[in-house]
Amino acid sequence: MQARPVDLSAALDRASNEVVLIVDDVPDNLSVLHDALDESGYTVLIATQGESALKRCLQALPDVVLLDAMMPGMDGFEVARRLKAMPQTAHIPIIFMTGLTDTEYLVAALEAGAVDYVTKPIKPKEVLARMGVHLAGARERRQARNALDAFGYATITVRASDGVLLWQTPLARDLLERYCATQAPHTPAPVLVWLEHSLAALAQGQEVQQLTLERGASQLRFRLHQQTGDSDSGEDWLIVMREVSDLAVIEALGLSFKLTAKEAQVLYWVVKGKTNKDIGDILGSSPMTVKKHLERIFVKLGVETRTAAAGMAMRRIRQTHPQFED
Repeated sequence: MQARPVDLSAALDRASNEVVLIVDDVPDNLSVLHDALDESGYTVLIATQGESALKRCLQALPDVVLLDAMMPGMDGFEVARRLKAMPQTAHIPIIFMTGLTDTEYLVAALEAGAVDYVTKPIKPKEVLARMGVHLAGARERRQARNALDAFGYATITVRASDGVLLWQTPLARDLLERYCATQAPHTPAPVLVWLEHSLAALAQGQEVQQLTLERGASQLRFRLHQQTGDSDSGEDWLIVMREVSDLAVIEALGLSFKLTAKEAQVLYWVVKGKTNKDIGDILGSSPMTVKKHLERIFVKLGVETRTAAAGMAMRRIRQTHPQFED
């Protein structure tokens, strides 16, 4: 049986169905569970041996692992121990599937890192019920995060101990790619530095500052929200991001003073206190070109200095966009 492909970014986004990895070397068991889980709306991955289970877990980061205890080669107990030893996979709940009902085997399963077990022969309804218990909290958190996405607030979860980005909403993925050119599980370096400073401030009872990354006339603001229960480490932090754009402000400047699009952008950056060289770097122009734009702006505004132009523009912005931050 071939598992449907699931790429890492899709698995981390968790925007749609939960991902379940079934690890079993018996085709009949795989078939029964695959069909039952697939019909219930889960995305199902398959592994038939321990080594492939470890690789698939690292690649897809499933929401839960259904793990056969007794397999040739690397058994389920060793697979569980290795998953719990790796920071990337330590948070994933493991449910053992075993025909061994002696107390010592069940204790061994829990000591290896399992959160639950089901006995063979497998009863799909029982498996679904056990999974539901362990996935309920994760499902509620995902629904809340996706709702935030809809209102323009993106969220990520970062593990402070090693800086791994454990979770992101689809909007968060897009924003991090645009502003930082990074993809999960890598957390952008400025965010890691800010998180370290924020946690130090929290430990000393100080106020935590926001992080702001700029991209042209847009900003991406990061706010430390709270610790999460996504893993047992106690070091996972939920971070909320929001993009703030001044493109509407630039458009308003152009309309108010009958400026071209480029002139409106130059005036915007003058208000922001940028030099001609700075503005040239931002807009991809030479300082001389910026100076020529500025001369035309002076004529249209009826002023002679950049200070006067900035003051007139600022007064107009305050009228149309009182929330604007200069």
